[in-house]
Formats: sequence, C-alpha cells, structure tokens
Amino acid sequence: MTQMNPTPFQSRAAGVLLHPTSLPGPHGIGDLGPSSRAWVDALAQAKQQWWQMLPLSPTGFADSPYQCLSTFAGNPNLISPDDLVKDGLLRRRDVAGQAFDTRRVDFGAVLPFKAKLLARAWENFKRGAARRLKRDFEKFCVEEKSWLKDFALFMALKDARGGAIWFEWEPELIERRPAALARAGESLRDSVRQHEFRQFLFFRQWRALKDYANARGVKLIGDIPIFVSGDSADVWSRPGEFLLDERRRPKVVAGVPPDYFSKTGQLWGNPHYDWKAMKQTGYRWWIARVRATLRMVDVVRVDHFRGFEAAWQVPGGDATAQRGRWVKGPGADLFAKLRAALGPLPIIAEDLGLITPAVDALRARFNFPGMRILQFAFGGAVENRFLPHHYERNTIVYTGTHDNDTTRGWFATASRKERRLLRRYLGHPCDDRRVSWELMRLAWSSVADLAIAPLQDVLNLGTEARMNFPGQSSGWWRWRFTSSQLTGAALDRLGEMTEVYSRAPKPAGKT
Repeated sequence: MTQMNPTPFQSRAAGVLLHPTSLPGPHGIGDLGPSSRAWVDALAQAKQQWWQMLPLSPTGFADSPYQCLSTFAGNPNLISPDDLVKDGLLRRRDVAGQAFDTRRVDFGAVLPFKAKLLARAWENFKRGAARRLKRDFEKFCVEEKSWLKDFALFMALKDARGGAIWFEWEPELIERRPAALARAGESLRDSVRQHEFRQFLFFRQWRALKDYANARGVKLIGDIPIFVSGDSADVWSRPGEFLLDERRRPKVVAGVPPDYFSKTGQLWGNPHYDWKAMKQTGYRWWIARVRATLRMVDVVRVDHFRGFEAAWQVPGGDATAQRGRWVKGPGADLFAKLRAALGPLPIIAEDLGLITPAVDALRARFNFPGMRILQFAFGGAVENRFLPHHYERNTIVYTGTHDNDTTRGWFATASRKERRLLRRYLGHPCDDRRVSWELMRLAWSSVADLAIAPLQDVLNLGTEARMNFPGQSSGWWRWRFTSSQLTGAALDRLGEMTEVYSRAPKPAGKT
C-alpha cells in the first residue's frame, strides 16, 4: 500500500498570485530588490501567508516563463540594480537616467539595459569591487557545477552566435564533441564566467528574499513547467533523454488538443521526454530539478500534471496541435522515485484541462492538492468540479490564473447565460465593480485549504491587466502594477476577509 503524502497545507490560508516581473520600480521590470520586499510587507499586512509566482528561469521565446533557456538557472533580468549598488558592484549613476513604462514591461528596452548593467557589474567585480563576494562566488560555482557549467557555456555560445538556437550551431557543437567544447570554453572563457556570475547574483538575491519573506510569515509557491524549451541548455546537454531525431530536432512536440482557449489546440512546441531513457537513470534529472526548485520555494505547483499520466504528442513540424495523440507518461513510477529521494513532496497538481479518472487517481494516490478555477464554474469550461460546493479540503481554489483573463475582464465579455449562472449562485445581482471580490469571497469562504487570487483581481482590474492568453505566442507577460494602485484600504479589506473566513495566520503560541 502506498504511504500517503502529507498535504503541504496544514491549516486554512490565503495568498496572492503575482510574478516578480509585475512588481513596480524604476528599472522597467520588477526585480528582487526593494519592491519585492515591500510586496512581502504588503502581503503580511493583508494577512496573506502565500505568494505564488510563475517559473523563475531565464526566458527565451516570446519572453514566456514557460519557454526557458534552463530549468535550473535563474532569470538575470530579475536581479535588482539597487541591491547591486548596495553591494558596491554598481554606482548609483550607472542605474539612473533611463525612463521606462511603469505599467508594461517593454522587453525590447529592458533586456539590453539589464544586460549592460550586469556586464558593468562583472567588469567592476573583476577589478576588485565587492571583493568580499569572491569566495562566495567560487563556492557557488563549485556547488552548482552539475548544471552551471553547461548552462554558462550554452549561453556564451548562444551570445557569440547572435542568439541562434543551438541546433543551428556548428555540427561539432550540436553534437557536443569534447574537443570542440573545450576550445569553445577556452575562447569564450570571460563570457562563460560572466554568465556564472549572473547566476550567483540571482541566487544570492533570491535566497535573501526568501529569508525575508519566511521571517514575516509569508511562504513561496513556485512553478515547475512539465516541459522545457527545445532551445535550452537542458536539451542541448542531455539529448538522449528527449525524443529527438538524428539532427537533434524534436520528433514530436508538446501541446493540448482543441480546448476552451483554442479551437485548433495549443501547440507549445516543447520536445517530449524519452521516459524509457529517463527511467534507466532513475529519473536523475527530474530528482535534481525538483530538489533545486524546492530549495528556492516552499511549495511547487507542477504545471500540466495530467501530462505525467498521458501527454498529447504532435508530429514535429505541424502547424497546429490538432493531429496529436495521447501517449502514456511515467505515472506513479516517477513520483515514487521523487518521494524516495526527496521525502514528502510539497506539490500542487495543476489538474486542469481534459482530466480523466486515471489522472485523478494518480493525483489522489500521492495526496497532491488539485486546482479549481472559479471562472470555469460559470463560463467557458463549465464543469461541476469547479463549483465551490463540490470542493474537498485538499484543494487550491483560484478566481483565475495567469492564463485566464482578469475576473473583471472575464465578466465584461461573459454571456447572458454565464452572468445568470453567477447571479443564481451568489443569490444576488453582480456588476463589474463587484465581481472580482464576489469571486474572491466564494474562494475564501470555501472549504479549500488554500484560496488564491491574482493581484489583478484584488485590484479589480480589467483585461488591460491580463498576463497571458494560451495559444497566442506574442505580446504577453508584460503587465505591471504601480505602487499607487496597491492602497492600504485594499490591503485592509483583503485582510478583513481573510480573517472572517479563518484564513489569517494564527497568533504566536496558538494553534
């Protein structure tokens, strides 16, 4: 008999979904510096015990956090310039003088700005700035060498080739011939070291932020995408564990069949795993991946959980996801190996989409909490399991996620039938000024162990604040809020509702 995995949530609680890129600040994109600490303080003021975010790895195609250049690395664009000034790696004038949009991330302007600052920090470090960090940097490189060495060389090679995807490089580099890698590593040594230094800075700032949050009673929920980008250090360095052809291009790619978001399905384009090859290694890469993520966060949401039971495989080169087929995944074997290696697994299973009894059984076998989306209870993917009176306690309820429109935006385009369903369920009329908090109240009052709302819903923002639209590849992941939007009144209102529904943290010494 399988031993039950303990739930990661031992008491009722609440939290907010917000990716760090959406934080306010003067440098064009949210980061891990002063604004992130102010955000933690705001969560604590509002009696929120959880901060959920999207994947934190360096982004590639379309700036999506679900198309990352490495599953182990951190996103250097989140490094705080202000904290680099405090460390003595930059001067205040280095980070001043460029104005950015405060409500949108302009990646075209932000990325070169951040790259220039990080290059300057590296040059200053080489000249002796922040000398006290030298030993910590060298220690970091040794401790993280299992992934850092390949990642830094991958990025240096990519930079030297104008960002070209790795399977368009020279054959000897595509095939990772040792002599060619050695020559490249030597000729690009400074670039390799700079990428290692950026990772050191990211993880140094991240661990400081996690400590800051945990000390204030705020825990972190991270995100593991089930798939990795084909243009990543992971696939380049471990091609034998993916379903690639003789040119190392994906034989089949990931996606989902036609659904609520797209009539032709969602074509993600990620390569599929060779689960047979991974099993032969004892799932070593997966164990390392989950272990690394759990060092960064307190609980991890596993994206597209149903793909571990069976995943939609689309022939490589297809333009849509319609011509795919379901292929069995590793199922319980993977999670048993993960638990044997790592102990109890603080995992949230993202069980959305086409969920079969086999997927439910896999989640239940390991006692992973599932997800329920309130917008789906009344529109689009109307299913009884999304209505609060059907919830079980071991559940995370959301008004919506990063893939949904904001609740106010959803309501603005809802059909007459959807609005009637919502009105009947609430027992009173609802309008766009109230709908976000009405759904939040349904979430907070439910039996679900954890209730989460995107910050956009706390602020009652419309479609202009939407973070992503599945199946649309460009123009997303840009939303930011401003400091003036997050008022004390909104935080107090959130804290009051959290107390009313017994989701606030218990005073010290009480259980």
